[in-house]
Amino acid sequence: MRSNVPTAAFQILRSRISKVCVAIIGTTSAEMIEKATAVVKETPFLEFRLDYLEKPLLALPKFKQFFIDNTAATAIATCRRAANGGKFTGNLAAELEILSKAAASGFHMVDLELESAESTKKADLQHLRETGVGIIISHHDFNATKDLDGIYKRIEPFAPDFVKIVPTAKALVDNVTLIRFLERMNDHTNIIGICMGDAGVISRVLGVRAGSAFTFAAATPGEETGPGQIAARTLIETYRIDHVDAATKVYGVAGNPIRSSLSPIMMNTAFRRETVNAVYLALQTTKLSDLLKLVHEIPIQGVSITMPLKEEILPHLEQTDPLSAKIGAVNTIRLLDGKLYGFNTDVAGIVLPLEKRLSLRGAKVLVLGAGGAARAAVFGLRDRGAEVFILNRTAETAQKLARQSGSKTIKKDALAKTSFDVIVNATPVGMAGIKATPLLEAKDLNTRLVFDLVYNPLETPLIHMARQRGIPIITGIEMFVQQGARQFEIFTGKPAPEEEMFRVVLHSLRQQAEQAAAENPQQAPKAAKPAPAVKPAVVTAKPAAPAAKAQAPKPVATKSSKAPAPKAAKSKRAS
Repeated sequence: MRSNVPTAAFQILRSRISKVCVAIIGTTSAEMIEKATAVVKETPFLEFRLDYLEKPLLALPKFKQFFIDNTAATAIATCRRAANGGKFTGNLAAELEILSKAAASGFHMVDLELESAESTKKADLQHLRETGVGIIISHHDFNATKDLDGIYKRIEPFAPDFVKIVPTAKALVDNVTLIRFLERMNDHTNIIGICMGDAGVISRVLGVRAGSAFTFAAATPGEETGPGQIAARTLIETYRIDHVDAATKVYGVAGNPIRSSLSPIMMNTAFRRETVNAVYLALQTTKLSDLLKLVHEIPIQGVSITMPLKEEILPHLEQTDPLSAKIGAVNTIRLLDGKLYGFNTDVAGIVLPLEKRLSLRGAKVLVLGAGGAARAAVFGLRDRGAEVFILNRTAETAQKLARQSGSKTIKKDALAKTSFDVIVNATPVGMAGIKATPLLEAKDLNTRLVFDLVYNPLETPLIHMARQRGIPIITGIEMFVQQGARQFEIFTGKPAPEEEMFRVVLHSLRQQAEQAAAENPQQAPKAAKPAPAVKPAVVTAKPAAPAAKAQAPKPVATKSSKAPAPKAAKSKRAS
């Protein structure tokens, strides 16, 4: 096999390629070349998906000129047939003709799917090889991750320059299957391994560390050529794939859905700012057993836990802190010496922004909701000495939480004649993509401060209503950043760069809002663009207490009272 005795051509190819190959798509050659021109200066390793073109052969002269003008470019020509997941509707002979002529037009490699190779005459394959182009034989399984060694044995007799095996991750553990395969084949330098699907994001970042020759990326978000593909800029800037190595520690956010989470950009920005050799990934899953196996196999040093796993994971923890035990949920786990420790930083995310503005001891607080976020709010506020009232659509759930926490319940018709120091929305009402009737009307906002835990969009209906009434507000971005900052400290033991975390999340949310407004101008909100400040205005009707320094909670044993507790650095406040 060529991987064991590299040819001169293979060595030249290896010297030209980088860890990321950017897939270029378009309906015309002009469109594809325009996109390639925008990408090539930063990422000169490209794949042109010729199967997206109506007449690929007619476009080849224009690509030839592109290579003349961009000598640093290294390019793969792919013309995948529809039967193998591509868009080309021609027959095998037409595919081979396009790839052969692509070689003569300046392409450095061609991608031929395994099924095409197995149906091609040896003489035709030899003709393709004699063009001097590098050959990739690829296999894509859009349904599962199965016998990867068996696929390799099917490809091996063709002696390609690169072997590309791309299964689909239906679960997180499928990434482990691929990574173990790559590790077993570490004496081969020409294997490309990626898992498709949202659950396969891990493989797109960690695959190169395990031995994949390179990975594929989209030119921009929305131009993915495979399920779960990541944009090139995200791979390079957010995940810092060029710096991922054997010493890189892995962290992530787990739950469902997770693809749109801003935690990866926030935490990876913090890692970069504090020069931590770590990467933080999106872990799409609904099964706790799937997550736990991945955590121990990779291993993953720490995980931010979202729904639906916050409560289910408790029995699997060696220890958790007392407040988390009362809440009955954790949002953070840390792996130490093969054992898991749990924390709930949602409490800090809620309490700290409030303590910057007023004293919570004796404060009268209305909490909307009785789910996981509401439980963190209620127990956290009660722990600080606040008088808490709970309003929830399901009265029984609110009554149970009130009994557990020493709080009170309140009916909606009593709100208009009751005043509060703070109203905290701990429901998903107002969240992007969530259609639900608000619990409160403008007349119900008899409060000195409104805190909406929803951070996307920035201007929720509740925040907008409070602004109109001149009531000071706290947007959910503060809660999101504060809880993430505490997680960073638990993970790394370093102070979190809160200002930088706040800045990157705010920038991302504003970009999303601008993009949504551009795509749907008629649905764009009429409210002015919110500009939450890092420096909060203090509510002065009551003396303001200094914000407590955030520290890692002290664990209480759930399995063993002797297990060590992870330590976090003291918080470095955003100014």
